[in-house]
Amino acid sequence: MLRANEIHQRITHIQQTINQAEQACMSATDTSPELTACIRKMAHEAKQAESVIASNDQARIADCVDSLEDMGDNAKRLSRSDARISPQVETAVTMVHAELSDLKHKLH
Repeated sequence: MLRANEIHQRITHIQQTINQAEQACMSATDTSPELTACIRKMAHEAKQAESVIASNDQARIADCVDSLEDMGDNAKRLSRSDARISPQVETAVTMVHAELSDLKHKLH
């Protein structure tokens, strides 16, 4: 089980990775609106995660990470179904998904 400071560090890194994905989506002119919306929602939820982590409630933290990971799954599905996606966006989405999946598995 990860300690609170480790979880906080991981979430901070995930927030940065999501922000990179969001920037990649905005820079690419052919990113689907659905994928852009999904990444923006993840960015918003990742910011909200800070208060959940501060609560030190392991169940709430796990639920929050599970929710973010579900959004990451959706973003990855959307990116794979878009034949016109830029390599930068696809790489950013893949990184977000991998980080979230890894954290989820370490919490459970």
